[in-house]
Amino acid sequence: MAFAIILVIIVVASVLFHLLAPWHLTPAASNWGSIDTTLLITLLITGVFFIAIVGFMVVAIIRFRHRESSRARYEPESRKLEWWLIVVTSLGIMGMLAPGLVVYSDFVQVPKDAYPLEVIAQQWQWAFRFPGQDGQLGRADVKWVNAGNPLGLDPNDPVGQDDVLIRDNEVRLPLDRPVKVLLRSKDVLHNFYIPQMRGKMDMVPGMVSHFWFTPTVAGKYEILCAEFCGVGHFNMRGMMFVEPGQAFDQWLAAQPTFAQTLAVTSKPSQGNLVETGRQLAETHGCRACHSQDGSASLGPGWKDLYGREEKLADGSSVKVGDAYLKESILDPKARLVQGFPPVMVPYTFNQDELAALVAFIQSLSAAGPPGAGAEQGQQVAQSLGCLACHTVDGSTGVGPGWQGLYGKTETLADGSQVKVDDAYLKESILKPAAQVVQGFAPVMPAFTPSDAELDALIAFIKSRANPDAVKQEQAP
Repeated sequence: MAFAIILVIIVVASVLFHLLAPWHLTPAASNWGSIDTTLLITLLITGVFFIAIVGFMVVAIIRFRHRESSRARYEPESRKLEWWLIVVTSLGIMGMLAPGLVVYSDFVQVPKDAYPLEVIAQQWQWAFRFPGQDGQLGRADVKWVNAGNPLGLDPNDPVGQDDVLIRDNEVRLPLDRPVKVLLRSKDVLHNFYIPQMRGKMDMVPGMVSHFWFTPTVAGKYEILCAEFCGVGHFNMRGMMFVEPGQAFDQWLAAQPTFAQTLAVTSKPSQGNLVETGRQLAETHGCRACHSQDGSASLGPGWKDLYGREEKLADGSSVKVGDAYLKESILDPKARLVQGFPPVMVPYTFNQDELAALVAFIQSLSAAGPPGAGAEQGQQVAQSLGCLACHTVDGSTGVGPGWQGLYGKTETLADGSQVKVDDAYLKESILKPAAQVVQGFAPVMPAFTPSDAELDALIAFIKSRANPDAVKQEQAP
């Protein structure tokens, strides 16, 4: 009897909690009030079944409790009861599924006048893309992703040249205008979710999913990732601002287009040459024969090659500089390095490509130009998503900020202290759980950048340091 009373109390408390507690969804800020109606129908149906099942348990406990004067009677089956259960449960399931299927069909049937917005997810940050004056988004694919083109747009597609790129976690939308949301992931499963908009859809690598909504209330709304995507999942947040159309148009006009981004990355700065050279080395298979980490390989390794004296097969020596490297690429048999077979084929790079390859080889050497590594390191940091957790302006982030970090003494979680230098930074990137800084959660995943990328990242972190700290580190 006591157990039956407890069950009755649970049912009554559950109903009262639903009716009296302020747990309900916030008002919808989009056209998808039908989603709330669907949720309410599901809640009512499951609530009725919950009350009915628990009520049956109470009746069964009271009616069929143990009594000395009565004995249990065996009934092998009851066709009437079975038919009732089949009909009632089937109606309940259809009542929950049918509204959801109808609403989902509307959710993905996009109006013809909807304004396109592409959302690109990456651990653990968001990026966005709007169409330009032509109203169309250009082609995009992971094969075009690189440090200078992190969203993977086709640089040769004329349709995409005027696409507007938003490479941070904040985006704006016009009020009362249908928006078609195209969803793309660069790495793992994510889920784009704006609770007040009732918009929610998985983002699967290699696929483009979509839905649509019309923002109906101006304001500021949080963007969440609703699919566990790694240790930094909790920090994958963004902001959406809904504002009148005129204000949105002014904001959009001030954002960079893809063509403008390409123009910036194509400027003949040393950092851009280095990145271009790195891509050329990868696409032409140079790394198969020339190592970048100092290890032995089929051809001379590129680590600290630039500026070094090399002994040639004929017994003479040559200092590795721009002229020698260009000659060795165009005519590799002209001056062979001693100890290496003459197996390299001649390449037909133009002068710009030669300059980029030489800049990349130079960046792997201590003789590389100052600042080149830092610029490349910033591109690597953006490409790997480092700046989602590590700030460079001194503000608080999920991980230690990089402003003034190099050369500083940090207190670790175990109470010990460590000076932030090259060795510590390398270990923290490759094995972030080895030495966790006090006050920060151990959420950073292990990265596996190449030696060149690792050196560039450290050069970028150094560039954000106190000049005095760098001088002290470099002092003998």
